[in-house]
Amino acid sequence: MLFTHLFFWGFFLIVLLFYSVVYKASKSRTIYLLAVSLFFYFKTSGVFVLLLLFTIISDYNWGRLIHHSASETKKKVFLTISIVLNLSLLCYFKYSYFFHHSANQITGHESKFFNHFSNFSNTFFNTGFSVDKLLLPVGVSFFTFQSLSYTIDLYRNKIKPVDSIFDYGFFVCFFPHLVAGPIVKAHDFVHQIYQPYKLARLEFGIALFWILNGFVKKIVADYIAVNYIDRIFDTPHLPSGLEVVFGIFGYSLQIYMDFSGYTDIAIGLALILGYRLKTNFNSPYKAQSTSEFWKRWHISLSSWLQEYLYIPLGGNKKGTIGSYIAIIIICGFLVLLSGKIWLLYLLGGIALVFILLALLLPKVKQQINTNINLMVTMLLGGLWHGSSTLFIIWGGLNGLGLVIHKFWKKISPFKGDESMLTKFILMLITLTFISFTRIFFRSPDMETVNMLFYRITTFFGGDQFFEILWGYKFVFGLMLLGYLIHWIPESYKQSYRHWFARQHYAIMGAIAVIVIFVTYQLMSGEMQPFIYFQF
Repeated sequence: MLFTHLFFWGFFLIVLLFYSVVYKASKSRTIYLLAVSLFFYFKTSGVFVLLLLFTIISDYNWGRLIHHSASETKKKVFLTISIVLNLSLLCYFKYSYFFHHSANQITGHESKFFNHFSNFSNTFFNTGFSVDKLLLPVGVSFFTFQSLSYTIDLYRNKIKPVDSIFDYGFFVCFFPHLVAGPIVKAHDFVHQIYQPYKLARLEFGIALFWILNGFVKKIVADYIAVNYIDRIFDTPHLPSGLEVVFGIFGYSLQIYMDFSGYTDIAIGLALILGYRLKTNFNSPYKAQSTSEFWKRWHISLSSWLQEYLYIPLGGNKKGTIGSYIAIIIICGFLVLLSGKIWLLYLLGGIALVFILLALLLPKVKQQINTNINLMVTMLLGGLWHGSSTLFIIWGGLNGLGLVIHKFWKKISPFKGDESMLTKFILMLITLTFISFTRIFFRSPDMETVNMLFYRITTFFGGDQFFEILWGYKFVFGLMLLGYLIHWIPESYKQSYRHWFARQHYAIMGAIAVIVIFVTYQLMSGEMQPFIYFQF
């Protein structure tokens, strides 16, 4: 069920038809949307809907136990069980193949991987899953994090428990944001379940605008991917270094348009149904530093990690035992992923050097304590995307960028400089850094990474600039247009959004038909799944 498929919009129109009967009664509305959301996930992921149901039933009951327990110790025990169960399921589907492969490397055995969930599904539901392969349920990371926020918020007394399991199920699996976000925290959403439906005339226009905006973003993202970016990463030995550089900046635009396009549509759909989801992207390529970038990019994940990981670990004040345990676990992942024992000795040596420096130099100890949680958060953010050395390197590079920026702020000669030229230079530097780290994010393996850097450094092909530009003129034209629209001041964007939202329904409908018709002309093949479905 892709938002860009006609089938989905037929489904949504039917949903709205019956919703018009129940939307005024909050209990009926909730149960109806829960049923719709479960059907949506079933059509998206089939038998994996059982995992979603298990998460709902499990955390609803752990939440009740947390709320009704008078003992602080019992509250902690119930919260710990909830966290362990959620993370165990997440780790099984995201990392069990990795652990099995690592065990074979360590022991020298060649045992075959056995997927217990696939075997269960084949036995009881007559499915045909291969038991020696691991399938990742769509959106498992998103609904797991959402469910965790509920039990944690209850433990912190930030929210009251929901009235029924139907309310909780609806919170976890509300279909617009279920499979690719934005991640919704309990204290931002649960209270909306009990509010009366309201949708102002202007809000409906804004909702329709976001849906169209997201649709256009996705189609354009697919076009530049199929016609240029995928060719660069699929055949890294063929393009010149200049083509690789264009591809890197093109991928930054593609992943932004693809991911923010999904969340734009999700926000619009939710608003039509009477629910307000928070902004997930705030023009991230306007950022003038890595710190600012991560406040603008995938805001729901960044804020989740900050609230439920970074601050509990000590934030920017100190490192905790949890910080160092997390670092050890991440280093263990790196060693197992690489299969190189020398990496264990290297990481151990680096750790020993830092320990000695911390003991001998108090200032070094202070810097380690205040910056370790930044690195832990970004490294775990990389690991959240999958069990790959490349994801950990990508997370580590972004963590390093955040740490360097903290030091740079103290000595920056641009401090207080508000000139447009300075802002533009800092923006380009930030975009370049973020884009080059994504070589590790997009590449399928380290060989591809090495080859892309090799092409840039040894065969740049600057003399082919105009030939390359002309050969891909339409793709590059769309990329340039995409970045220019992205850099439009927010005040102008708000003005044309509100202009559209204030038009008569007939005019909005006509504009929508024209936009969809024109945009569909860019389709060059089967619609691609949204990139973040894989996470």
